[in-house]
Amino acid sequence: MMIRPAELAAIKAGTIDLAFRRWARPRVVVGTRMRTGVGLIEVTSVEQVSVASLRADDARRAGAPSLAALKQALAARSSDPAWRIGLAYAGPDPREALRSAIPDADEIAAINARLDRLDAASVHGPWTRETLDLIDLNPTVRAPDLAARVGRETADFKKDVRKLKELGLTESLAIGYLLSPRGEAVVDAGLPTPRERAAREDGTPLPRSIGAPATRALRAAGVTTLEQVATHTAAELGAMHGVGPIAVTRLGEAMAERGLAYRAE
Repeated sequence: MMIRPAELAAIKAGTIDLAFRRWARPRVVVGTRMRTGVGLIEVTSVEQVSVASLRADDARRAGAPSLAALKQALAARSSDPAWRIGLAYAGPDPREALRSAIPDADEIAAINARLDRLDAASVHGPWTRETLDLIDLNPTVRAPDLAARVGRETADFKKDVRKLKELGLTESLAIGYLLSPRGEAVVDAGLPTPRERAAREDGTPLPRSIGAPATRALRAAGVTTLEQVATHTAAELGAMHGVGPIAVTRLGEAMAERGLAYRAE
């Protein structure tokens, strides 16, 4: 179930608690928890509704500008039933805490056993340690470029990286990946001496929702965290080639979630 970044922020803030979709059949069930850019979003209800029965309060709770706008959005695919989905913020993504949890020797042994099972189940042979090493040595490099270096299809490579992310070993960035502190500990445990790495950037990484062109433009200007974004005005960033209005809006939304804002004009 796709939810726009602005709506995710509003669900987290509690100002949106409904969504409406045209589906042939429900694609979520009560209790479904979706991992999103703002944390976990839980489905609290799912019911089929008549568009004619919708009221202004439904539109308000769904974040629509008006009842007419909500009905217009539901006019597409009118042959499918309309569904009213209740939504609620369910807390931070547990993988965030896991990524920063440094494992002890027993945990590292358990993680390595899990990696061995992933390798054994793979149709293209062992891949877990190679991928961890590849990300560790090439942070923030695009997934297609990393996949090409090891002769993998991008889609399959990204699917495998997601398995490492589930273990708390990697972090997905707006462009590329980074080993988490947990992942670094696992890699270092297999080396004669810990690997030397560049200091981890202080601050909140740029959100993935702004897109690769905006991320590249900001990085080129030395802006790699939301805290650094907050030292600029919206107009300054909007003037950068590659940073469009949508990216400026999404940066503003991401900053607002953390009590930050653009510098005043």
